[in-house]
Amino acid sequence: MTTATLAQTALRGDAGPAPKRKPRLYALDGLRLVCALAVAGYHFGDSWRLDGVHPPAYFLPDAAPVLIYGFLGVEVFFLISGFVILMSSWGRTVREFAASRAARLYPAFWACVLITAVVSTVLPISGGVPFPPLPGGPDVLINLTMLAEPLNRPLVDTVYWTLWCEFRFYLIIICMLAAGLTDKRVRLLGAGWLAAAVLMPAFPGAPLHQVVMPTFAPYFIAGMTMFLLRRDRSDRWSWALLAACWLVSLHHVHGRASDLRPGFEVPVWPAPVLLTIAYGVLLAIALGVTDRITWGWLSTAGALTYPFYLLHQRAGYSLVRTLHTATGLPAPILIGGAILVLLTAAWLVHRFVERPLAPRVRSFVQGRSTTTDHRRSSDASVRES
Repeated sequence: MTTATLAQTALRGDAGPAPKRKPRLYALDGLRLVCALAVAGYHFGDSWRLDGVHPPAYFLPDAAPVLIYGFLGVEVFFLISGFVILMSSWGRTVREFAASRAARLYPAFWACVLITAVVSTVLPISGGVPFPPLPGGPDVLINLTMLAEPLNRPLVDTVYWTLWCEFRFYLIIICMLAAGLTDKRVRLLGAGWLAAAVLMPAFPGAPLHQVVMPTFAPYFIAGMTMFLLRRDRSDRWSWALLAACWLVSLHHVHGRASDLRPGFEVPVWPAPVLLTIAYGVLLAIALGVTDRITWGWLSTAGALTYPFYLLHQRAGYSLVRTLHTATGLPAPILIGGAILVLLTAAWLVHRFVERPLAPRVRSFVQGRSTTTDHRRSSDASVRES
């Protein structure tokens, strides 16, 4: 074994050599798109006033009480993230992981921030929307760093708040990679993190709130635990940790559902039921129940999820309200049409921004720039989420 090989092994910790290629879980791609559409349904149907005046139920009296539960899409995104990020980091060095995340997140984010800023400038709307006016040019540039929230700068679109949660989770993964990833260490970190999340509400205002993320930590931990179960489904400690995460997340989602005020009564009980179903679906994916699903279109669906999520709210609101004012078409047609336009825009971002730029970003962060590296990393950048 050469000195370079020994150094790489040490950097990777005890996780063993990196696999040649992470498997594509097509059902997971489908679940991602379902979550993105659920969040979009919630935002279009319940969290704004389509005409700037009337509440959501005025335009969608039958659909709004159902679409309201789309807020759970964010929780499930974090659940998926815990699973996928640990899986994609296993066997990698810190630098390889950082490069894969930068390649996956930044190209589409840059494009979507700029598209949203342009659409919001050309089709400005105000009143009845859950965000302030579009920030000025300097703040738009700060948004491109993905650090506007920790820098206390206004967001181009308020949906970006989830990216700061993801960013903090990545930092935790980086610390674990630096220490050396093993099943036992992941379980210990998960148990300690979950305990801190349960105790943190007793210490309001504590600086550790930003690190622990008590409301959303159970989802990240549960996702990581499901990856451990994919590796060894007989691990009883992982099963116990997953059960604990599920119970804590039910408590949090009950509170989140109770706090909804869309202008009509929202039954709380469907929220924990739907979340439990999501746990079951992701667990089935993790345990290989859906591994035989290899429908190619699901891969495309998964690729559209991230840019669609970034574009759907502010730009989508501008499209729907502008068309409503100009045409007076029924809300379902306007919203359905906007979603189709946004999915098309997401595909264009994926095809003409993500695919060309992702391998270059990856190579830049890893310190490589050869043509071979570009070709090799292109597929990998698109495969991960």
